[in-house]
Amino acid sequence: MIKLAPMGEQDSIEMRKVYSGFVREQIKQNSGIIALEADLMSSMSMDTVQAEFPQDVINCGIMEANVIGTAAGLSLAGRKPFVHTFTAFASRRCFDQLFMALDYQRNNVKVIASDAGVTACHNGGTHMSFEDMGIVRGLAHAVVLEVTDSVMFNDILHQLIGLDGFYWVRTIRKQARRIYEPGTTFTIGKGNVLREGRDITLIANGIMVAEALDAATILAHQGVDAAVIDMFTLKPIDRMLVKNYAEKTGRVVTCENHNIHNGLGSAVAEVLSETCPVPLRRVGVKDQYGQVGTQDYLQRTYGLTCADIVAAARELLE
Repeated sequence: MIKLAPMGEQDSIEMRKVYSGFVREQIKQNSGIIALEADLMSSMSMDTVQAEFPQDVINCGIMEANVIGTAAGLSLAGRKPFVHTFTAFASRRCFDQLFMALDYQRNNVKVIASDAGVTACHNGGTHMSFEDMGIVRGLAHAVVLEVTDSVMFNDILHQLIGLDGFYWVRTIRKQARRIYEPGTTFTIGKGNVLREGRDITLIANGIMVAEALDAATILAHQGVDAAVIDMFTLKPIDRMLVKNYAEKTGRVVTCENHNIHNGLGSAVAEVLSETCPVPLRRVGVKDQYGQVGTQDYLQRTYGLTCADIVAAARELLE
């Protein structure tokens, strides 16, 4: 059941604390989890967990391809590996291992990819990935997610410990805008309708869900009734929901903290072209690399704000 939080509030807990708390809890419950890090222990608040459980949290060093291979081996040995590193390294740096060791062999490994898009901020262009979800969604059996806030992250993690297969979870590390109330549960593969509308549909994921909700509020003041969908599962995407709202509103804007090519915008365009062709605009990064800056600055620079969503919507409406 979806319960929405009041608009504008920040999460009370950082996403990395959600992850480290989940790992600690699962180790205590003897669930079989084993957490692997690529020299980012303190970045993900995992250093204190390792100090408490050194046999169940392994720092493999800056060798991401080796981390994936190690995780595959641990999976074959019956453990439940969770791997964390930054999105750029979880995708570009070890793609062949994701293919060969995880997806091709159907191993049970969960990859937590943090510092999504512009939220890498001061780490700069080399650590700022705008292509990672597109890379991973090309793998045949991968399930590709981007969590929205701490409530969703916590619920998805607790689902993943009991699910078999290769799951790739994109997240930020620090506080998100709060979208959901505690107690909300989520169905992987199904989008969440956060706001009904009849004039246009805004489909978003990650940090762009909050921007889409803000854009819908602005559009409402302009007499436009915008539906908002949180499409937190990129693969398999909720095809029926996309089709239904395309038929209902006749116009779609996608909103993503990622390149518009091969991410959410492309995935929605694929569904629309096959089921219900309607006018589409894609709000996201347009074939650019990252840079150093605050998140606010980077969102303005790359066109990832509610104002950019409103402009795209107005273009379709007019």
